[in-house]
Amino acid sequence: MYEKELHDFMAVYPVILHDLTTTAENYNNKAAAIWYKKALQYNLSLSNAKNGLLAVLFYKSFLNNNEFTEKGLRLAHTLGWCIELLHCVFLITDDITDNSTTRRGELCWYKTDGVGVNAINDAFIIENGIYVLLSKYFRQLDCYAELLELFHQSTFNCFNGQSADMVACRKSVSTFDMETYKALVTNKTSCHFFTLPIAGALHLAGITENQKQIFSECEAIAFELGHLGQVQNDYLDCFGDPTLTGKIGTDIEANKCTWLAVKCLELASMDQQAIMVECYGQNDAEKILRVKELYKVLDLPSIYTQFEKEAIGRIKKLIQQSSSAVPHDVFSEILTQLSRREIK
Repeated sequence: MYEKELHDFMAVYPVILHDLTTTAENYNNKAAAIWYKKALQYNLSLSNAKNGLLAVLFYKSFLNNNEFTEKGLRLAHTLGWCIELLHCVFLITDDITDNSTTRRGELCWYKTDGVGVNAINDAFIIENGIYVLLSKYFRQLDCYAELLELFHQSTFNCFNGQSADMVACRKSVSTFDMETYKALVTNKTSCHFFTLPIAGALHLAGITENQKQIFSECEAIAFELGHLGQVQNDYLDCFGDPTLTGKIGTDIEANKCTWLAVKCLELASMDQQAIMVECYGQNDAEKILRVKELYKVLDLPSIYTQFEKEAIGRIKKLIQQSSSAVPHDVFSEILTQLSRREIK
């Protein structure tokens, strides 16, 4: 996806790393600065950078690719790296709460030697790096306050989503329903992965919230993309090949409110629901297998395939029907990438 843009985006990474570690060194604690750099390098390496790149692509599209300056493009790159930092924060904390082992084929940060619960503090420091960058590069801009508010709101929404996720995990699987699931997706996935880079790009491009149509159209598409992406994640957690996904699935034993669990409960007989209540949320290999077998008996893989097809069609229609101010090409590329995710 946009190889040149990705190359240019990655070229800014050393500057971001230097800015943040230099700021840490200014507090006269070289050991802490060295550790901060290590945490940044490890966790940013686990990202594919596409979340941050979206801010750049949308920024260029909102300016029709011919109105931006080199200075503006550098600001878009920096904004994208702020999004990548926030993405790291969410992944670090999510891996801890989910007791995950791997992330993109590597050990989760908290699982690496010498880290452990120190990862919580690392997440805080990485998050605050966002505001170091915003202050240094955006303070003089009219959109500075809007960007600050946007990052605070996105962080609040996503952590609320993680909190709701944990609350749901403490309940019986029999209480799971699609309304609860959609609320989790809105806060935990759509808000950060799609709404944040889009809204950030809008603000940086000088498009204000007074132009509500653009914001509302982009938000509607972002929600649908987030919903599709999360359902795909749920499916891959159960049926994906870890050598392709880079992560060993833990949703069943963690008692996660997933699309598969909700759909299973909607279709299951009383006896099958009893199997879910008995086996779901249990860290027992045999019971995990029974849940997966139940999913197959109910033909959830085929139902998922049909859901994905319909979701892609619905999003295509939303993109096509949106106004010319909405960047159709970028949204279409995101949808193409989602539709090509390998499932084995």
